[in-house]
Amino acid sequence: MTRPVATFSIVACDLDADQWGVAVASKFLAVGSVVPWAEPQVGAVATQAYANPRYGPDGLAALREGLGAEEVVARLTLSDDGRDERQVGVVDARGRGASFTGSACLDWAGGRTGECYAAQGNLLVSGETVDALAASFEATGGTPLAERLVEALAAAQLAGGDRRGQQSAALLVVERDGGYASMTDILVDLRVDDHAQPIAELQRLYRIHDRLFGRTPRDQWLPVDDALRQELSGRLSALGYDGDLAAQLDAWAGTENLEERLDGTDALDPVLVDALRAA
Repeated sequence: MTRPVATFSIVACDLDADQWGVAVASKFLAVGSVVPWAEPQVGAVATQAYANPRYGPDGLAALREGLGAEEVVARLTLSDDGRDERQVGVVDARGRGASFTGSACLDWAGGRTGECYAAQGNLLVSGETVDALAASFEATGGTPLAERLVEALAAAQLAGGDRRGQQSAALLVVERDGGYASMTDILVDLRVDDHAQPIAELQRLYRIHDRLFGRTPRDQWLPVDDALRQELSGRLSALGYDGDLAAQLDAWAGTENLEERLDGTDALDPVLVDALRAA
């Protein structure tokens, strides 16, 4: 018998940032390998309960054709004889959300939609879990999409979560050319496959990811005057890095995986400067 992907998830987008994503948690091994699907400027899908994994690629294909979220859900479920046991959430390119819960999904099961999101869950302690997903997302506008999604999971877990307990969690966020070296659309792809506190671990991983790959607005970078140049060069020399400041920073940032935070030496990302001072 197929084991249900009993879970709670939120599918969402930030149209101003041109980002789409999914966050999910479950008492299920490696939930991130089944539930979340997203494509920039197209939309995002979460497929769960007695999950039909084809809902992911097929849903994105339908979104790519220009169908809206509700139309995509209808296409996926109407053609599926197992629809009564499925649950799916979709957000389209315009930020419209749709959620479907089959009549045979295990209690508590249901979903909520709003501007730029669809939240859903099954086998939950109560509907308060889904309410918390929605409330958290609605209350955190103006912060990065990835952060909003992770915090929504944390709020949902506090509200009850999966009634069987915790095991895995995942976060997927996409943006056209927004990922590593601007050569991938995957902005964030983090998975906790088997952990006693997977959401807390996902939060920890996201903090590391944001430190390494996050973006500080350029107008907040620190101009490198003579005093800062001398300080940083001295710190780098003490750590064993020789040469001029540019060479020192390049070598050190590469060692610490902070090269995405470095762009010349006229001005520096404060996150990079803080990391060097901590070192």
